[in-house]
Amino acid sequence: MWIDRMGAPMAAIEVERVSKRYGTVTALDRIDLTVAEGEIFGFLGPNGAGKSTMINVFLDFVRPDEGTATVFDADCQREGVRARSHMGVLPEGYDVYDRLTGRQHVEYAIDSKDASDDPLDLLERVGIESEADRTAGGYSKGMAQRLVLAMALAGDPDLLVLDEPTTGLDPNGAREMRSIIREENERGATVFFSSHILEQVEAVCDRVGILNDGELVAIDTIAGLRRSLGGETKLVITVDVVTDAALEAVDSIDGVESAWVDDDGDRLDVTCTNDAKLDVLVALDEAGVDVENFQTEEASLEDMFAEYTGGS
Repeated sequence: MWIDRMGAPMAAIEVERVSKRYGTVTALDRIDLTVAEGEIFGFLGPNGAGKSTMINVFLDFVRPDEGTATVFDADCQREGVRARSHMGVLPEGYDVYDRLTGRQHVEYAIDSKDASDDPLDLLERVGIESEADRTAGGYSKGMAQRLVLAMALAGDPDLLVLDEPTTGLDPNGAREMRSIIREENERGATVFFSSHILEQVEAVCDRVGILNDGELVAIDTIAGLRRSLGGETKLVITVDVVTDAALEAVDSIDGVESAWVDDDGDRLDVTCTNDAKLDVLVALDEAGVDVENFQTEEASLEDMFAEYTGGS
């Protein structure tokens, strides 16, 4: 464990007032973010929100216009080599060398990190040891994804940075990815990953940050996000049809945070406090809506993501 001079655990990632603009487009707007050592942190946002830009700042592929980012107290721009020495990275836009075998890719990663891993052990962890001596040009997208993950695992990195790590993986592969993330975390690694597959994030993360239009609009545990929205539950109501007037009546109830109708128009989802549930049903009845069935459940990360990003 990394310890600072005061004896406290060190932050794995520290971002202070980072901004990045491309012409008139603001990709990152004064981002403040701390990820604790040993944490699994999920970084969420719609396409184009700035997630990959933030990761590229960590890697010094992009230099911020303002602010600083550090990894284990190494400035990502002024001490890029030292910062990257702590990291194992699975980037979103990765390439493999068509003429090199899987084994050769992993051997290269081991040598570059001056590590002593067995290449076959790493390939076995990601489930492609049987393809070790096949050239990567013949790999499927999912196999290439696994190969780059094996390279990221070389040298037992202190920080795993994973950009959309389940892209190209089938459900079994996604489940194995979650298992590897947990194993690496149990070993002591901090994990920072971006994803648009919210179920993956909800399954493994200690905390999440939600980025929208370059701004960090929320950062908390999933339970904390629920509390901050004031909606401890989601009311799922099956109806015959929902009129605009009925939807407006529900949305105006004290304690209702959000209400929306599914694409088919026969289901109403309402994020609300427990005290407001009966008021919602009464309002629908008074509006002439036939309630066929209803149930309550905790608001999912998808629900909260929609609330924080305006349905993006």
